[in-house]
Amino acid sequence: MFSIGDFARHGRVSVRMLRHYDAIGLLRPARVDPVSGYRFYEAGQLARLNRVIALKELGFTLQQVQVILDEQVSTEQLRGMLRLRRAGLEAAVAAAAVRLAQVEARLRTIESEGHMSTDDVVVKRIPAVRVAELTGVAAGYAPEQISPVVGPLFAELCRRLAEAGVNPVGPGIAYYESAPDADGGDAILVHAALPVATAVTATGDSFALVDLPAIDSAATVVHRGAMDDVMPTVQTLARWIDANGHRSAGFARELYLEVPEDRAGWVTELQEPITTG
Repeated sequence: MFSIGDFARHGRVSVRMLRHYDAIGLLRPARVDPVSGYRFYEAGQLARLNRVIALKELGFTLQQVQVILDEQVSTEQLRGMLRLRRAGLEAAVAAAAVRLAQVEARLRTIESEGHMSTDDVVVKRIPAVRVAELTGVAAGYAPEQISPVVGPLFAELCRRLAEAGVNPVGPGIAYYESAPDADGGDAILVHAALPVATAVTATGDSFALVDLPAIDSAATVVHRGAMDDVMPTVQTLARWIDANGHRSAGFARELYLEVPEDRAGWVTELQEPITTG
C-alpha cells in the first residue's frame, strides 16, 4: 500500500485533493489506520484517480464524475464520452479562435483610422457585364459572415462552369443585396459571379446568367490583402464619399483582380455606387 503522500505523487495530484475526494466519497482510501487516522491507498486505485482527473479536466463536475464512475461505465463507453467531450472542447476552441481573429481585425481597423490615404480613391464608370453566378445568404455583412459564404460559392461556380465547358472572361465579382428576412434580421444575399461571353446562354439550373447593369458613377479603391481585413479600406472609402459631398447608392461590388493561394496577396477593387448631393 501507499501512504497518501506517495499515492499523491504517483497520481500527480495534491494530498489536499485526495482528502477532498475522500470527504465527498469520490475516492476512498483502501485503509485508514484506526489509531493515527493515516490514509493508505492501493496501486489499483490509480485507475479510478485517472478517470476522475480526466473527467474533471474535461469539464464534468465532481458530482457528475461520481455518477459516471459509480455506474460502472465501461472503458469503451468512457472513451466514447471523452471523445464527445473532446470534440465539444475543440469546437469551443475553434469558435474562440474565430472570435479572436474578429477582435484583432476590428483592432486593426481602429489602429488604421485616419492613417489610410484617400488619395487613391477614383471615381469612374463601371461598364455593364454578363455574368454567370450562384447566390447564397449570409447572416450579416461583416467580413467574418461573408467570407464563409462567398468562398464556397465561387468554388462551386468554377466547378459548374468547367462542367458546362464555359470559360470565364474576366476576374470574379461579388455583389450584395439585403435579403428578405421574416425575422427582421440583417441577412445579406451574396452573389458570386464570373464574367462570361455575351454569347453564353442558360444551361438549366447549374448557374444563373445575369446582365449586371453599368454603374454610372462609382467611387473605387483597391484593397490589398485578405478580405477578412477589408474594413480599414471600406471605411477609408466611406470617409472619402462623405468628405467629397457624395452619398452611397448601395452595396459596393468587389472585383477580385488577383487571388493567389495566399490570401495576404489578394488584390480587390471595391466599387461603391455614389450620387452627388
